[in-house]
Amino acid sequence: MLKQNILTYSAIILAMIFWAYSFIWGKQALDIYPPSTVVLFRLSIAALILFVFAKWTKKLQKIKKSDYKYFFLLAFFEPFLYFVGESQGLKLVSSTFASVIIATIPLFIAIISFFFLSEKISIINLIGVFISIVGVLMIVFTKNMNLSAKPIGIFFMFLAVFAAVGYTLVIKTLIEKYNIFTIVSWQNIIASIGFIPLFLFFDFKQFIQIGFSWQALEYIVLLAIFASNGAFILYTYTIKYIGITRAGVFSNLIPIITAVLAFFILDEKLSLMKYSGIAIVVIGLIITQLQSNKIK
Repeated sequence: MLKQNILTYSAIILAMIFWAYSFIWGKQALDIYPPSTVVLFRLSIAALILFVFAKWTKKLQKIKKSDYKYFFLLAFFEPFLYFVGESQGLKLVSSTFASVIIATIPLFIAIISFFFLSEKISIINLIGVFISIVGVLMIVFTKNMNLSAKPIGIFFMFLAVFAAVGYTLVIKTLIEKYNIFTIVSWQNIIASIGFIPLFLFFDFKQFIQIGFSWQALEYIVLLAIFASNGAFILYTYTIKYIGITRAGVFSNLIPIITAVLAFFILDEKLSLMKYSGIAIVVIGLIITQLQSNKIK
């Protein structure tokens, strides 16, 4: 039991570190290549690696025709729409800012589930939601109530949040039928194909002008292996042993780890108000995971 607990919690913490690093690697890759280029290469590499692995280990399952629409909808929400929002947003906001917005995904999933899936929510959960919203507002706005980042950047980051919520609702239909290797392999393949027109239309000329960059490729490969594949597999492994609710609590570590990494690697410095906002968001998110008397 002790050995299993050590493996489980090591896996979830490592997944959070990989996802935190993804905001750093993404920011560095976007300093060289435009968004559609980074995402297309990231998804293509991730899809190729996982597809070959799934085929080799015979974990790739055959998809039923009746489920095609769900796989396309899944891929549309995430990675396609999610990465449109995240990659465009990272060009306009800091990596720490982006990670805090993304960390509110569990919060919005809880709200959507309450209103549209009739799932129960407790009073203490509602308090946690309110606290997190206050923290987000402290990060998004300055003391003078001006936006602390470009509005379009904030819009794209919340577009990524919306996409992740949609993804969560759709994946409930598929997770009971297919293993994680099949789902992630095909969603990456479908989304990669979807990014090809965007790359050709918006980024191809700029990509040709910039030329091949080993440095950018390094960041993209790291994103593909550790963030797109490794973190997701580790996270899913953890859910098997401690459940989705307890595993979700650990996502609160992402903005903290990202803030530390960004401070040392990207030299990103935030005001005391912003760091306080990060802390409040994390506290609120933790409270949303607590149990109490539930209401409908």
